[in-house]
Amino acid sequence: MNFKISGSISREVLNNYLSRAVTHASLLDTHEGQTDTFDDDLRMLLKEGAKFIGRAAYVWGVLDDAEHWRKVRERAELCHKADPEMMLQCCVFECVYQAFCESTPIPEWVLEAFGQLYEERCFSLDRMTFPDGRFTNHWGKNTAVPNIMTLEGQMWIYYRACMYINCGCEAIHFGQVWLIGALDKGWAKWREIVKMVREYAKKHARRGYVVCDAHCHGLITDDGYSIFDFNSFPIRLREIEGEYGKCVLELNYSDSIFGKSKGGIHPSGWIADPLPFLVEFDNFGVSKAPGEATPESIFAWGYDEITWFSEQPAEYRAEFLRYANGWINSRYPEGWLQMPSRRIITKSRAERGIYRANNPSPDCPLGLGDEDIIAEIWV
Repeated sequence: MNFKISGSISREVLNNYLSRAVTHASLLDTHEGQTDTFDDDLRMLLKEGAKFIGRAAYVWGVLDDAEHWRKVRERAELCHKADPEMMLQCCVFECVYQAFCESTPIPEWVLEAFGQLYEERCFSLDRMTFPDGRFTNHWGKNTAVPNIMTLEGQMWIYYRACMYINCGCEAIHFGQVWLIGALDKGWAKWREIVKMVREYAKKHARRGYVVCDAHCHGLITDDGYSIFDFNSFPIRLREIEGEYGKCVLELNYSDSIFGKSKGGIHPSGWIADPLPFLVEFDNFGVSKAPGEATPESIFAWGYDEITWFSEQPAEYRAEFLRYANGWINSRYPEGWLQMPSRRIITKSRAERGIYRANNPSPDCPLGLGDEDIIAEIWV
């Protein structure tokens, strides 16, 4: 398969990457108290032939930013030494913690990019919030969704995206762009900021290009241009009532991307309708009725998608991956299942854990053993 990139990406190469995509959260950073299984994770990804490593680095909370960048850069180098074609995706999410951003200095090059005079200060949460107070404390006390209409919000997004590019990441997921751009008419500001990130990538990215996406059905400008390279969205599962635990995929179910994915002119110039897309097993918690069917909701038997998947017997997990992969490809030649590899799961309101596709071993004793079926499906 062709995985060559040089300053732009062809439709063929983009689809090749998406066809070998996994969600492997925190491969490069290992935060939020997650067990460090990097060596075994990399072994598994190489064995499977994974090429697009989703959510490999991100921040959702408060951490040591300098240490974060050091670790991401170090591990990205190890990944690219093992496979130079591997594309690592970072995330610039819709959640900012006050303690984190207000301990992060604004580099001079960021201020210069926005035409600002240099001043020695840290980012300010108050300067990036919405004027009417919406989404303040949205993720808990002293948090906010950054407002892309504010200069501070723009600089924060640009800074984090460019720093990940410096560390070797070639893909960026921008999270719930509808929230960040709630006041952005026609997506003009999103278009401007992503264009700035792409210009930075031309000079600093490993292969002169950065692949961008977000949690949406498509961000298409009024003149038909797609701001992002591809669309991505949670898989959205419809329960089979009367068959406990079983789910299927369905066109136009709930807010799923199936039947709603938008098309447009790709940043590299080619046109697709719809654009290539990924669906992933998302995590968002437990409903008020765990274990019960809730038709038309985003929950699967009361659980988020990756928790539901992790709770299934090994045989059904394999069966469902085969089914979902075939169902999507048969309807969308450029639609792809992002294979579950590692992600936070929520078994109850008080208990959190990690789903791991690794075969269980001394290096990863809590692996659920799904790596072989993923490799089989891709072969």
